[in-house]
Amino acid sequence: MTASETSLLTTPLDSLHRALGGKMVPFAGYAMPVQYPAGILTEHLHTRKDAGLFDVSHMGQVTLEGDDPAAALEELVPGDIAGLGEGRTRYTVFTNEAGGILDDLMVSKLSPTKLFLVVNAACKDADFAHLAARLGGRLAVTPLLDRALLALQGPGAAAAMAKLAPSAAGQTFMTIRAMDVAGIPCLATRSGYTGEDGYEISVPADRAEELARALLALPGVAPIGLGARDSLRLEAGLCLYGSDIDTATTPVEGNLSWILGKRRREQGGFPGAAVVQRQLAEGPARLRVGIQPLDRAPARAHTVITDSAGQPVGEITSGGFGPSVNGPVAMGYVPAALAAIGTDLKLMVRGKPLPAKVAALPFVPHRYFKG
Repeated sequence: MTASETSLLTTPLDSLHRALGGKMVPFAGYAMPVQYPAGILTEHLHTRKDAGLFDVSHMGQVTLEGDDPAAALEELVPGDIAGLGEGRTRYTVFTNEAGGILDDLMVSKLSPTKLFLVVNAACKDADFAHLAARLGGRLAVTPLLDRALLALQGPGAAAAMAKLAPSAAGQTFMTIRAMDVAGIPCLATRSGYTGEDGYEISVPADRAEELARALLALPGVAPIGLGARDSLRLEAGLCLYGSDIDTATTPVEGNLSWILGKRRREQGGFPGAAVVQRQLAEGPARLRVGIQPLDRAPARAHTVITDSAGQPVGEITSGGFGPSVNGPVAMGYVPAALAAIGTDLKLMVRGKPLPAKVAALPFVPHRYFKG
């Protein structure tokens, strides 16, 4: 381990990553595997074809417990948490007073008095503090520092999971269950961030390697690093916090209006509600869109987007090569007037204006199991 690596935090799977030949890089303050010897392209295609295992233990896990935690959490997020059924999971965001996004997160209702949240690694300390400051007087806010998180993703994920946890077979997308996986007590959500079917499994940290080895021993399951995780979520049109959405972006601008149910749209009651409601009524000035470069050259983050006349109108927020579509894919922000699918754009790649068009998201179909 290099001197620079010694200052990084590690997940409970650090030794396993190194034993598997993972190329470790700094990410959100952690040493994480960007790829394994097979390489990013192979790992990406393997996940689309079979099943990939990701270490996402750097992300934050926290419970909110007390009298009606759903109603309390709605003071911080625009999602309909009160209407979330027991055993169900919902994607939402924390907003600030300007309607900007502080983080995106998954919320699961374990019982009427207990919620389970998963937040992003780079934001988790701020998120924990935000929850404690705003809700701590009414609820027990408990960061789960003794748990790891694994994501099993791909069309082969369900068959693999069923071998170690038969009760997982009938579980549907965006639901959560307590279950034993390979004899280890876990919380499993049928969700993930690749566009594929799969599970996110919260496991006691001291048994995470045992679980990972049991999953990797199954036919068709391979370890996958951060590089393929990024290309998979980009093809699926899913946002990366800090790149595609941030404190200067509202859910409406981020093309996430679908996270606001009718009641929350009408009643508000979350930070920045007036801004969000105005944008819902009048339309935002800009929108996150899919962008298809028509040249073979990928357009990376911060690439300038121009209109067909060459006037700068925005920038790429995520971009790269999409292995499943065998070509470059990207997302970025353009004025609402240029957001229609098929609109011609240009991308300034290495000083050259290259042709592109607004494309439908996702670039590959989602294959979630909805029963």
